[in-house]
Amino acid sequence: MFRGSIPALVTIFRDEAFDEGAFRDFVEWQIGEGSHGLVPCGTTGESATLTAEEHYRVVEVCVDQAAGRVPVIAGCGSNSTLSAIQNMKAAKARGADAALVVLPYYNRPSQDGLYAHFVALTEACDLPILVYNVPSRTVTDITPETLARVAALPNVVGIKDASGNLARCSAHRAFCGEDFILLSGNDDMALGFNVMGGTGCISVSANVAPKLCAEFQTACLEGRWDEALSLNDRLYPLHAALFSDASPGPTKYALSRIKPGFPSQPRLPMTLPCEASRRAVDAALEHAGLV
Repeated sequence: MFRGSIPALVTIFRDEAFDEGAFRDFVEWQIGEGSHGLVPCGTTGESATLTAEEHYRVVEVCVDQAAGRVPVIAGCGSNSTLSAIQNMKAAKARGADAALVVLPYYNRPSQDGLYAHFVALTEACDLPILVYNVPSRTVTDITPETLARVAALPNVVGIKDASGNLARCSAHRAFCGEDFILLSGNDDMALGFNVMGGTGCISVSANVAPKLCAEFQTACLEGRWDEALSLNDRLYPLHAALFSDASPGPTKYALSRIKPGFPSQPRLPMTLPCEASRRAVDAALEHAGLV
């Protein structure tokens, strides 16, 4: 259902407002370059700085522009269960194919609290759910045992795993079954993740190199591991450079390099990357053959 290269899309701002026209062009480019799905309003989309109205409009525009050609997985997570339910219902009403639900952050619920959170979501809305585990941001981690309980709930179909622990891939297969969708949340670990049973990546780098990332993921899905390794070597400096300063600053800078005129300004408190980060991005783009 959800596999391959799925960019966690940047949200494009111009004069502090959502630039709908530029975002539509960006979605069209992503699909034309071979991306297998799209995630609006994830972390890379600066969802934390969007108003609810903006959030829902970004999802709506993405779904409308994709027009069924690739699945749209809308960012819907919150540290409030009620807010996450509202986000899921809004995403479903706007035609999203699934919800990406990050673990509740800041309030740090227990494992039982995490399970109860997802029970409430599935009871309130039947939109398919991908759990998003990113402990470095949320300071919350779902164990494989708890994930198995969550995976047994109706319409919980998979996980975006950004734990940084490759062994989790095998643990999730063992606890949740081989049909549970496993997507990496770390571009730099996607090759190893796929070897261990993953079927794709919700990717930051695919914003900048959608064709190369799609070719890499297709090679993995088809078991062409030598080709996948070669593409990974070509992309690896970019994976690192895009996190050389606070994300998505380096990603937006990279897009301004390959797409002249691209509105690269993040929304505060995010800023454009420092000079050292820009140099790293420039070198990575050259290494990948993108400039």
